[in-house]
Amino acid sequence: MRAPTHSRIQELSLDEQAVYRQLDAAKIPRHAAIIMDGNGRWAGKRMLKRFLGHQQGAESVQYVVETASRIDLPWLTLYAFSLENNLRRPKAEVNFLMKLLKSYLVGNVKRMNDNNVRMAYIGRIHELPAEVQDTMQWASEATAKNTGTTLTLALNYGARSELVDAMRLAVREAIAASAGDPELLQTLIAGLDEHHISRQLYTAAMPDPDLVIRTSGEQRISNFLLWQIAYAEIFVTDRLWPDFRGIHLLEAIADFQRRERRYGGLGDSFTDENLEAHHAGDAAELVRR
Repeated sequence: MRAPTHSRIQELSLDEQAVYRQLDAAKIPRHAAIIMDGNGRWAGKRMLKRFLGHQQGAESVQYVVETASRIDLPWLTLYAFSLENNLRRPKAEVNFLMKLLKSYLVGNVKRMNDNNVRMAYIGRIHELPAEVQDTMQWASEATAKNTGTTLTLALNYGARSELVDAMRLAVREAIAASAGDPELLQTLIAGLDEHHISRQLYTAAMPDPDLVIRTSGEQRISNFLLWQIAYAEIFVTDRLWPDFRGIHLLEAIADFQRRERRYGGLGDSFTDENLEAHHAGDAAELVRR
């Protein structure tokens, strides 16, 4: 990952610049994903209605997106509305969230264009109200030529449902390719691998997240990008989403950069020589006994 070619770092606040100067610009994550949690609790602590927490949470989105664009973060995915939210929340709250989504998109497309941000979506979008889908499509088309951060909203999204949809698509593809030959179909299905499944995911055009941020202190993934975050670093903060700002994104990235990512290996600090010395020590201990 390169440093920004047309630096917008001067647009960060002074506090944000202080944190950014501690970062290695060459090691900014390619993709950060955020589980935005705590809108209701934020409102409850202030004896406010839940919808005010959601409104404040929508404000936080744009602050974080603008900071992401200024540091040239290529991909930012926000868990905005889960499949479970759609099924289990009161209808009045779901309707309000849909209106808030439309309002957010209409009110912020100009700011997205000003910040070179491109809009995208993942989830069972086709199940959302038609007027919401129309606004989403409009915002996507209005920002399609931007080349900076891609902001992806996960809407009516659930990772298990995504995997079901991906498996169905992979099987349909195999059936079409087999042209009615049952033996060929069996061979094609037996040959399905991770690559085939990844191509059918909602996120097929995106890199897997390097960093997952969870607000509100909850220690769970909540059915978010289960396939894609297999090797992601996870950062949990007690801060509720409406209080989350760009500086907190930078702090999460700073924590990310202090970690050693091993992808199932041993890491740079552990070598075969360490193992050999360890075994030699065990052997010597056995001789002493």
